[in-house]
This record gives sequence, structure tokens and C-alpha cells, in this order.
Amino acid sequence: MVALASRIEFKMNTAFFFLVIAFSRAFSTDIPSNPLSDDFIDYINSQQSTWRAGKNFDESTPTLHIRSLLGSRTSPKAKSLKTRVHSEDVEIPESFDARENWPECEIIRVIKDQSACGSCWAVSATSVMSDRICIHSNGKKQTYVSDEDLLSCCLVCGMGCSGGDPSLAWYYWNVHGISSGGPYNSTTGCKAYSLSPCGHHAPEKIPECPENDYDTPECMEQCDPQSPLDYESDKSYGQESYTVSSEVTQIQLEIMRNGPIVGTFDVYEDFLSYKSGVYQHVVGKALAGHAVRILGWGVEKGTPYWLVANSWNENWGDKGSFKIIRGKNECGIEFAINVALPKLTKSDS
Repeated sequence: MVALASRIEFKMNTAFFFLVIAFSRAFSTDIPSNPLSDDFIDYINSQQSTWRAGKNFDESTPTLHIRSLLGSRTSPKAKSLKTRVHSEDVEIPESFDARENWPECEIIRVIKDQSACGSCWAVSATSVMSDRICIHSNGKKQTYVSDEDLLSCCLVCGMGCSGGDPSLAWYYWNVHGISSGGPYNSTTGCKAYSLSPCGHHAPEKIPECPENDYDTPECMEQCDPQSPLDYESDKSYGQESYTVSSEVTQIQLEIMRNGPIVGTFDVYEDFLSYKSGVYQHVVGKALAGHAVRILGWGVEKGTPYWLVANSWNENWGDKGSFKIIRGKNECGIEFAINVALPKLTKSDS
């Protein structure tokens, strides 16, 4: 009798198991396979309400190209940094936007275009360096720290266009210094970004991206031929590299007191089609790590968020920026924040 009951129970469990498998397979077939397709975008929008998806990339864009834009890597060579703890003796506002708090620093409003290169680690770091030079000099120094110089010359940071560790960018800035330089074809500063913007977003009217993406530019320890500046004397330097606690309040205080920060997070397929609202992962596979610039925070329809600048030009997302849910360490956005302060002379401050 016991044996019979056991056989019946086994058959019931087996039947339940295969029912679950069948249900899972049936459910999975409802999710479109191409994460850039209209069907996938429609599926995202049918599953949640805090953000809306839309067309950013052409449906035919290779996944390999998408992955190549995600260049945030964690290196075993990264040095351990002390954690700076801010005293919580000030009231933190419900919303904060670095662009509005420091209006004299127009550079904070700039949305970079990393082009067909996994340089997010470099362009996000140099953006924050530039922001902080302006902020801590009270607007006296409006310096574009060169993406090109950091990307091509910081060998310890990683592999250039194949990815790097943004935490090591601060170490490089402190020790070696980084020259100035604006975007592609810019005559501002010492060394401009040499990688041309390309059409990895839709719709765009700029040249298509190269099939195999760009190689890392050669490190040239000199200014561009048309620049009158001297490479060594043009460099800016950082100091006091440190890490920021993953506690929301500490991150907010860091931004309020010192300016924007670099955040890294895991990109999932649904993020590629972000258009508006407060992003949180809904559906799709993890692709790779990405480095971005966190400008502030706020609350939208009851949902707390971080305000973030991306580096895929202004055609992507919400004019190049996005919001991501705050306080949940969504996709790891609050986990690993490393920054530094600029090294300024008395005349600069």
C-alpha cells in the first residue's frame, strides 16, 4: 500500500514537473527574440508602468556591436581606496540636478558620444573630472579633460576601446595627469577625440558605424598639430581618490558637495530601448557592464530615481540621459562608485 502511494506521488510530481516546463516554454515563446524589434519594445511596455521603451537602435544592429559599447570592466589591478563618509548634517532635497545647481558650469550639460568604441569608462570619468574642475574652481576653469588622452594612454586602466576600469582612471589622473581636449573635430584644448560619431542609433543622419568598430587610438604624448598648447604643461591633475558608500544618503551628499559621479551598472537588453520614465529591469538577458555619469536624483510619480547622463549621444533615450530607480541598487548602479577631487592652484579657486 505504501509502495502504491509512493508510485502515485511520483507520477503526480513528474506530471507537475513537465507541466511547469511546458508552461515555461510557452511563456518564453511570448517574448520576442530580437531585443531591438518593435515586438520586443511592445512587450516591454506591456509589462511595466514606471518607464516607456521606444526605438533607439535599428533592428538590424548586431548584438556584437551593442556589446562593444559596454566597456566597463573590473580590473584585478584596481587599488583599494578608502571610503569617504560624509556627515549627515544637512537636509537632502527631494530633487537635485547638478546642471541647475551649478549653472555657470555649462560643461555639466554636455552629452558625450563615445562612438563605436567601448570607451564609456573613459568618457564618463573625464566628464566627471571636467565637471569637478569647474565646480571646485567656482566656474573659473572650464576645462574639457581629454577623452582621447585617457582612452589611449592609460594602459593600466584596461584595453582602451575594448573596455577599462573607471576606478583606475582616477589613479591615472592623480599620478600622470590628463591633457585637455574636446569632442571630435574640436579645436578646443590640446587633444580632441579622434573617433567620429556614427549612426548606431535610429533614426540618425550621420555615417554608419564601422563593421568591426574602431581600434583604440595610438597614445600620442603631444597635442594635436593645430593646437598651440604644450602637452605636459596643459595637463590637469586629481587628488584624494576615494570610494563612496553604496548608501543612498552618502551618494546624494557626495554629489551635492563635490559634483557628479561615475556609476557602473549591468546593462540588460531592455535598457537599450529606454525612452522616458524611471528605468528598472523588466525583461531580457544581461549584456555587459557600462559606466555612466550620475548628475542627481528626484521622484517621478512616486518612484525615486537617479538622474544619469549616458554617452551614446543625444539621439538615444531622453536626449541622451535616463532615470533609473533609486534605493534598490538596480543593476548594481549604487554598488561601486569611485571618484577624486581636482588638484587646483590657489588662483583657480
